[in-house]
Amino acid sequence: MTWEIEYHDHKLQAEVLALPAGILARYLHCTDRMAEFGPDLGLPHTRAMGTGLFELRLKSREGIGRVFYCTLVEKRIVMLHQFVKKSDKTPTKELALARKRMKEWKNVDT
Repeated sequence: MTWEIEYHDHKLQAEVLALPAGILARYLHCTDRMAEFGPDLGLPHTRAMGTGLFELRLKSREGIGRVFYCTLVEKRIVMLHQFVKKSDKTPTKELALARKRMKEWKNVDT
């Protein structure tokens, strides 16, 4: 059984599909692999951020993108938030938004 990939909402899906071409190509490649093999592709592709939150790490000539996601029962991966990095450190507000959305999904799922 393959993994199903969902998005927090349609706006997020549109934002992800509007990423710069190189970052989007990496995203599509990685999500194809996640659908087949599961959410943990290991570094440098994915990284655990603690308490059930993960980041998809996307790098191309256009820059560095991140897509936060979590997993739910029945092999579901939920994309929660995306952004293009402008600095080395992940901004606190980006991480906070992803954690808030994950909590919403986890509360709905249980």
